[in-house]
Amino acid sequence: MEIYVVNEGDTLQGIAALYGVSSSRLAYDNEVLRGEIVPGQALIIVRPEVVYTVKDGDTLTDIAEGFGISVNQILRNNSYLLNESFLVTGRELVIRYYDDDNQPLVSGLNENDTAPLTGGNSSSEQAVIRSETDIDIYGYAYPFIREDILEEASLYIDELLPFSYGFNEDGTLIYLNDDSLIDNALRFDNRLRMVITPLDRNGRFNNQQVVNLLSDEEVQDVLIDNIIEVMNDKGYMALDIDFEFIPGEFREEYVVFVAKTRERLNELGYQVSVALPPKTSSDQPGLLYEGIDYAGLGNAADSVFLMTYEWGYKYGPPLAVAPIPSVRRVLDYAVSEIPVDKIYMGIPNYAYDWPLPYERGVTVAETIGNTEAVRRAYEYGTEILYDEESEAPYYYYTDENGIEHVVWFEDVRSIIAKYDLVREYGFRGAGYWNLMREFRPNWVYVNQVT
Repeated sequence: MEIYVVNEGDTLQGIAALYGVSSSRLAYDNEVLRGEIVPGQALIIVRPEVVYTVKDGDTLTDIAEGFGISVNQILRNNSYLLNESFLVTGRELVIRYYDDDNQPLVSGLNENDTAPLTGGNSSSEQAVIRSETDIDIYGYAYPFIREDILEEASLYIDELLPFSYGFNEDGTLIYLNDDSLIDNALRFDNRLRMVITPLDRNGRFNNQQVVNLLSDEEVQDVLIDNIIEVMNDKGYMALDIDFEFIPGEFREEYVVFVAKTRERLNELGYQVSVALPPKTSSDQPGLLYEGIDYAGLGNAADSVFLMTYEWGYKYGPPLAVAPIPSVRRVLDYAVSEIPVDKIYMGIPNYAYDWPLPYERGVTVAETIGNTEAVRRAYEYGTEILYDEESEAPYYYYTDENGIEHVVWFEDVRSIIAKYDLVREYGFRGAGYWNLMREFRPNWVYVNQVT
């Protein structure tokens, strides 16, 4: 795997020839349309080591068994197959990729079962059999996610978190139409984690719901009973509690509720996680932080999800969504309060486009996808820059009305920086907020390293 940063005058065909890969697969892996690359754009390049040419009558099951790998491995290597109803005779499927040292990443194949691939053919994600020591990856998704985006992401995640169940003042659940998400998780063998947030009947976050819940043990019992019923009925294996903006005076009560929920669910074989805003100290002021006890909640739950993003946000000044120095400060505090093997680090899968000049209380950024951000840079003929301190890409452009904009987004370089932190701190895994937007270069990278 290598990362190539596009220079002025580069072509996709020229870059592909430089690395001995096909331009079509290089375009596919990086979601490049019509060869439209941008100066400063980071391209991920992976080189096939073993391919198989489809013969008449082949099935994915037959091919997988012949190489001693799973069908899902073949799909991860060739995710475009998700959109095809049958195998095309003569097509080359990637079985195995070179790693950084040009050594095989999948072992156990006989020489007679493999065929070396020379330059100029195909390139995509490599297949790695997951083990218990791999980084665990999960992602949140709304029920209205595009089917193709969900299917592709499902190849690379371990766990899916449909977002989100709410609850009423009496503790009864407000149900989520999660059937399609559950069906998809079963198809791809993803674990399922139920998410509970203080959403009211109008679909709005309502903190009064949390205050009522934490003030009344009978309401808590009703909610927990309702949660258990849904988990039993729908096949959820874990629960994620995501309560935000908890009043400081309910800090201890929240810990007690999480511990109580965990005790009930653990008895039935279920796990409990809790989502935590990005704190840097125990006494950090602000409504988002004052009701959150990192040490207490870390002890009360089986695992925690650190929401390490939103430094750059919709109503705030333009900056990276998850600048590495800011993320690191949160991680340093978190590991001082919570065991590292309980921690999942959050990764954002979105970008913001701010009109300039920024005016506090007036400017509102547009939320876009990372792939869309690159295409917008091409549309306006601008160069992508990279902030070495934040470890995040950005660019400026001027729209048709003469208004200047700045866009901060994620690319494969910033994703690598985030996974480097997961490995450095020894965390249990990483979680994506959220899976709703396409970002194939991210998944190509994930498949290389997990």
